[in-house]
Amino acid sequence: MSIGLVCLLFANLSVAISLAQAPDAPPTVSVAKPVVKNVIEHDDYTGRFNAIDFVEVRARVTGYLDKINFRDGAFVKKGDLLFVIDQRPYQALFDQAKAAQASAQARVAFSQSDLERAQSLTRTGNITEQTTDQRRQTAQTAQADLDNTTAALKQAALNLEFTEVRAQVSGKISQRLVTEGNIVVADQTRLTTIVSLDPIYFSFTVDEHSFLNYQKVLDIGMASKGEHKDPSVMIALTGENKPSHPGTLDFVDNNVDSATGSILLRATVRNEDSQIKPGLFGIVSMPASEPYRGILIPDEAIATNQDKRLVYVVSDDGTASAREIVVGSKIDGYRVVSSGLKGDETIVINGLTRVRPGAKVTPQKKDLPAARS
Repeated sequence: MSIGLVCLLFANLSVAISLAQAPDAPPTVSVAKPVVKNVIEHDDYTGRFNAIDFVEVRARVTGYLDKINFRDGAFVKKGDLLFVIDQRPYQALFDQAKAAQASAQARVAFSQSDLERAQSLTRTGNITEQTTDQRRQTAQTAQADLDNTTAALKQAALNLEFTEVRAQVSGKISQRLVTEGNIVVADQTRLTTIVSLDPIYFSFTVDEHSFLNYQKVLDIGMASKGEHKDPSVMIALTGENKPSHPGTLDFVDNNVDSATGSILLRATVRNEDSQIKPGLFGIVSMPASEPYRGILIPDEAIATNQDKRLVYVVSDDGTASAREIVVGSKIDGYRVVSSGLKGDETIVINGLTRVRPGAKVTPQKKDLPAARS
């Protein structure tokens, strides 16, 4: 082997040894300061929407269905004519009752004038008291008959009015359940249903521990004196990433269900575009705390060690140290740190797998936005 080749081999070996002995550069990680701002914690509950007004439309008189005056699924107003039951039998009964009332009125007029003549003759002694009493009785009987026929006429008029089935509430009507030509039975045959849509109720239940907290924070379910403002809540429909439907919590049930340990709450929600239908599920976000100074960090900045939650705090010289924290709910895309941080620390937010406690890192500073989607 030539001397030049030997020298080259020794030179390459020296370079390799030097590279092997050179210390690794500190790993590069992303760091940032926590977001510090006033926050309110929220609890989420699943509930269901239901209509404020729900009416099963039924006939009040028996007869054959003559007309249907609405389109399936349309919006109707209170008092709109929906169905017409064959009016001819009830019109005949009304005319008969009206004629009976007229006859009774004629008998009352005759018996009253006959009584007045008898009373005049009694004073002159030309008629006996017994005859006067008989005419008085006849007049009273005629008046009673008139009252009876008047009541019958009112009932006939009412039945004739009931042949026109009108909407009792404003809202969205369902499909017709009976077609024209079928007989409907009073108070039995269901013709259709109507539900109100704006506003609409959202009902949900909370456990008693949370409810006691809401009593303190929101003053709900209390017999407060003076002016009382119903708290606001936000509701998300199925598939929505965040709640976008505001509501007002205006009802708290008067007892806790002993079987489930929960209590029913209800919010009223505006539904001007009728997007929300009764029966839909939703998730309500309930305020669970008073406003306070919150320290917020991304979930990806949190490491786990068994049952502990840790973050890595980077000092001015680039040394990373582990710090145990206690986390709370999620707000604005961040996790609330209940304890363990003051808010002015610099923490690792990306690259946790490359960090070792006590080792140095190469920090790349970033600014966290006030809120994340």
